[in-house]
Amino acid sequence: MKFLDRDLEKTLLRYAKFPVIALLGPRQSGKTTLVRHAFPQHAYVNLDDLELRNQAQSDPKGFLRTHENEHGLIIDEFQNVPDLLLHIKVIVDLQDRPGYFVLTGSQNFLMNEAITQSLAGRVGILTLLPFSMHELRHNKLLSLTGPEEAMFRGGYPRLYRGDFIPSEVYPAYIRTYIERDVRQLAHVLDLGKFQLFLKLCAARIGQLANFSDLATSCGISVPTVHRWLSVLESSYILFLLRPYHNNLSKRVIQTPKIYFYDTGLACSLLEIQSPQSLRLNSMYGSLFEGFIISDMYKQFYNKGLTAPLYFWRDKNGLIEVDCLIERDARLVPIEIKAGETFTPHYFDALLKWIAIAKETPKVTPGIPHVVYAGTLSFQGKEGTLVPWYEAGELLATIEAKFVVE
Repeated sequence: MKFLDRDLEKTLLRYAKFPVIALLGPRQSGKTTLVRHAFPQHAYVNLDDLELRNQAQSDPKGFLRTHENEHGLIIDEFQNVPDLLLHIKVIVDLQDRPGYFVLTGSQNFLMNEAITQSLAGRVGILTLLPFSMHELRHNKLLSLTGPEEAMFRGGYPRLYRGDFIPSEVYPAYIRTYIERDVRQLAHVLDLGKFQLFLKLCAARIGQLANFSDLATSCGISVPTVHRWLSVLESSYILFLLRPYHNNLSKRVIQTPKIYFYDTGLACSLLEIQSPQSLRLNSMYGSLFEGFIISDMYKQFYNKGLTAPLYFWRDKNGLIEVDCLIERDARLVPIEIKAGETFTPHYFDALLKWIAIAKETPKVTPGIPHVVYAGTLSFQGKEGTLVPWYEAGELLATIEAKFVVE
């Protein structure tokens, strides 16, 4: 089966200067395929295999010694045996072997805690999410007829490597990985409530997170809502987009918004059956907004960078910026519109925000951008209009403008 190029590969190979590389991301995002392609001479073990896991747990030193003469070692789903990290640290400190250990895992919060304690300064940490728009275009897998096909299909590689359709992949993914893994991590006793919670989160994409409303609607406590959201966020299912604070914080709300990393998964939870029904669904605008913002996360992660993304809304709800990108000491405002026909009013909120930002000390606004579901693009005095399928290069475009300026 042909390997589908991933933007993260160049960054991954650059990180081989570290003695340990940790590649994190949701299950089935393509981590194993990528590391085995990037490091073909490395030996490979998967700790989802119960026999190998038992060996690693009962005799971690012997388990690692078995592979000491290999060119390198890929340990898949290493969070299943976190004690291995202590023994890897000992080996790393004794031997200078850049890129020898390549670890993959799907539980961010467990990994970062373990890595902080065991491998600080010795590990390069990267994140691989499902396919970005740029990756789909590069591999000739993105239809440019409209965004709804890509939104409905989502970015999980299995949908592009085999003869699968979303209705076959996502329900199984939810049962096999989310309900099994996340339920265990969150100590969920009532599976029905957890399933309902997932659906309620999907129905609130693009909305301010009302924790009390989620608790009441699901029949759970507010602390449980926070715990479940934290686990879902750490497992790369959803993310909470935080409001921008600092000098602009006195006039804005402080509550985050809920988005999913993959709109295909969200569509499945919302029981949307086709791209056509998605286009007519009342959630279309919110899903399109999440589709663009989640792709921005992918663009940053694929460069090995954290994603400095925020939104901004005043307390009265009169002015809102869908996404702020903090880059090179500037805040670049992004408006996201699901309409296919451009109107100059698309820039109204951005221009109002620019006026506020210019009056705020230590805030330097960048060129405003509007990303929309149409095909026209231009650079005008108001800002830049970007068609949805070019949003996959938005980070590179913004950085190029900084150079020109």
